Amino acid sequence: MQDGNALAVSADEKTTASREKGLNRVLEILDFLHQTQRAIGIGDLAKGVNAPRSTTYTLVRSLVDAGLLEMAGDGNRVYFGKKLYLYGMDYVRGNDLLRRGRQEVDHLSRETGETSELCMLQSGRYTIVHSSPGTRPFRISSATGLQIPLPWTASGRLLLAGLERAEVEAMVSEDDLVLPDGRKLRLDDFIDDIAKARVTGYCVTSGLVDAYTKCLAVPVFSAPGKVEATMCLVVPIDTSEERTGSLIGLLRDRAGRLSIGG
Repeated sequence: MQDGNALAVSADEKTTASREKGLNRVLEILDFLHQTQRAIGIGDLAKGVNAPRSTTYTLVRSLVDAGLLEMAGDGNRVYFGKKLYLYGMDYVRGNDLLRRGRQEVDHLSRETGETSELCMLQSGRYTIVHSSPGTRPFRISSATGLQIPLPWTASGRLLLAGLERAEVEAMVSEDDLVLPDGRKLRLDDFIDDIAKARVTGYCVTSGLVDAYTKCLAVPVFSAPGKVEATMCLVVPIDTSEERTGSLIGLLRDRAGRLSIGG
């Protein structure tokens, strides 16, 4: 027979495991809403996170009561709440690189007329943490919070600079190498591009995400040799070599202001 202490420990362990499982579910819900980028019904949310509908409803109700989520539209759909926005603004105010980076991106966009971005790694994905649209008559697709596979981007080649091949392989899946138009990149070519970007201190990719644009990116360093972020310009694919070189020079200047020691 188990004594009272053993039974108490067992109960505590079960309570801890239940809380951890509930926390993981909450994180899955928030991550799924981030990926979906829109309000969604409870049933679809439950399917998306592979959780029982009753469990999902209970967690959503608690998150709504806490202000982290809000019911949208007819009250049957749910999305992020204002409190998460306020938490995000607190993060921006407390993160010096992001605060100054947003300003530099906005200034660069106004100065060049091109779409400008500040990008970082988040959960192993290229993530646009701030974007400022250009002044061209057609809109280049770019949105803050957008996450796409690293091999599709110039920034991805810089953000992985300095990593060993095994580390790159662990972060890049076979699906990540397949471009939106169905073409498949070779992993060896991607790794060669990373090495080249590290040496040149910038990267230019053309026609990867779509057939109409190219991306110019330079690194922002948090320490010597450690890339913390990138600054990018997304420009029409037919941008001249002369203008491309001029824009890379501007990017290097602005990124240098953000880098440690810059």
